[in-house]
Amino acid sequence: MVQDEISVSTRGRGTYDVTDAVRCIVEDNGVAIGLCHLFVQHTSASIILCENADPDVRRDLETFMADLAPDGDSRFVHTMEGPDDMPAHVRTVLTQSQLSIPIRDHHLALGTWQGIYLWEHRAAAHKRNIIVTVQS
Repeated sequence: MVQDEISVSTRGRGTYDVTDAVRCIVEDNGVAIGLCHLFVQHTSASIILCENADPDVRRDLETFMADLAPDGDSRFVHTMEGPDDMPAHVRTVLTQSQLSIPIRDHHLALGTWQGIYLWEHRAAAHKRNIIVTVQS
């Protein structure tokens, strides 16, 4: 078993492709058959497996989430860190903070159009950490 960490500097709300960084960790550790587990150490960012060919998919997801958990919603009591903080927590709970991907023949067994993305839910830039655990 191997454990590594990926740091992602975000520029604010949006998706950030981490597929190649995860792929390098898997391939550098020589696991032929196993599992790659990803865990985001934050409560206002998530990890998603998403379409990697058309960026409109990720834009549409952001539009949907903005309707579902809008910034500044008057129902939210937790506003200490700004109008985007509680919506970011809601977005994280509705998505995922961990993800597992099979490893086959020393590679991530991703489908043709699948990519791994950190989804930043806050409006400001942040440094996010993803723990990557590779098991055979």
